[in-house]
Amino acid sequence: MSSSGHGHTPAAWTGVIISFIGFCVSGAFIVLANVPGFWAGIVLTGLGAVVGGLMRMAGLGQEPKRSAAPRPQAQAQPQEG
Repeated sequence: MSSSGHGHTPAAWTGVIISFIGFCVSGAFIVLANVPGFWAGIVLTGLGAVVGGLMRMAGLGQEPKRSAAPRPQAQAQPQEG
């Protein structure tokens, strides 16, 4: 799977890191029973998705796959004999 290059871009890494930090902030504040801190973490998680999307549009993400025409099959050569 890793040969496909899925997620190996600056946009993907940045978006995931920001979202992960937001997830950790939300988790910490929910344990501390701090509602505003929890919602700040949720906003940070969503911000990670927005930043990753903006970076992708700026050219730092993976190019979308285009549906390629099917490859023609190799024709078997007739054997003499």
